Amino acid sequence: MPYSVQRGHERGKPTGGRDYLVAHTTQYAVETRPNASAGLTNRKEQELKLGLRIPQRDKVNLRLDVTEVAQTAENNGFESLWVYERSLYPLTPEEPYPYSDPPGGDWPSYYRQTADPLSVLAAAAMVTSHVRLGTSVLIAAQHIPFQLAKTIATIDQISEGRFVAGFGAGWSKDEIRAAGADPKFRGRYLDETLDVLAAAWGPDPVSYQGRRTIVNNAIVAPKPASRVPVLIGGGGTPRTIERIASRADGWLSIPFGSKGFQEIESTWNKIRERAVELGRSAEHLEHIVCANITLTSELAGAERTPFVGTLDQIVEDVVAASKVGVDELIIDLNLQDPWFTESRKMLDTALEIFHRVNKR
Repeated sequence: MPYSVQRGHERGKPTGGRDYLVAHTTQYAVETRPNASAGLTNRKEQELKLGLRIPQRDKVNLRLDVTEVAQTAENNGFESLWVYERSLYPLTPEEPYPYSDPPGGDWPSYYRQTADPLSVLAAAAMVTSHVRLGTSVLIAAQHIPFQLAKTIATIDQISEGRFVAGFGAGWSKDEIRAAGADPKFRGRYLDETLDVLAAAWGPDPVSYQGRRTIVNNAIVAPKPASRVPVLIGGGGTPRTIERIASRADGWLSIPFGSKGFQEIESTWNKIRERAVELGRSAEHLEHIVCANITLTSELAGAERTPFVGTLDQIVEDVVAASKVGVDELIIDLNLQDPWFTESRKMLDTALEIFHRVNKR
């Protein structure tokens, strides 16, 4: 299974204009608006690129482990490195953890410490040269949009154009309130963040007026080194599908439950069909799956969630992902609990998965 890396400087320069995000995601639009099914090729059983989430949790030496994992992953053929965001660990959460089984449980212990994602990604940028560097995901409501645009542009400059910006609306009311935002408007915050990125990354002078952000006739620099792909995470709600289809470069998904792969395949088809209805080429959208891996010593049952099971089952799941329209898969071992005694063992496990998949 050959792998190829698209270097950041090959991505192309920013399109420009206040509609930078919309422009760079719709530049492939066809001249006419075909039927939703037109132009959708069968992308099943395609080549699958593999990425790796950098360790950010407790028991991690943020200086040594981050750089070792980043360099080793790049040297061994991983296409990309990713970070995630958790800003705090509520001891008495406003609402229970939504992904526990059964529902309503406490937050998992692996969220007790999560290093700042953008700081970790900047460190990885300094010791790598060609892997993509992505966020999966940043919670838009937890950030000042204008400052976030500047930080991303700075890291993109440091990495010479390798940044991939993944965003989500978020689910934790505790985290969103801690950032001074209202959880009721988390979708609105995400939309405004995308608008602000479009303005800040477009040509100077920049002017923008929104609910949270006002910029009047200002120079905003640095700009990204090249066009930053913008991905959106979330489930298969109509609003998420519309947001991705209309203005994003792709979808960051997580399969849940025994029908996880079928569900993300169905949602992905809806996203692509809607993109074509809007006059965009769906063939240029990326579908990236985050594999939240939980390794078990015994075979997991038939009703298991994908990426929960023995090493052999995990490898089978990675292979299965290539059959449902997935372009890239992020191997994430941050959520393994109890965690590895050291980051090197986590890295060895990720490499074992990588090499087993390559042999298939």
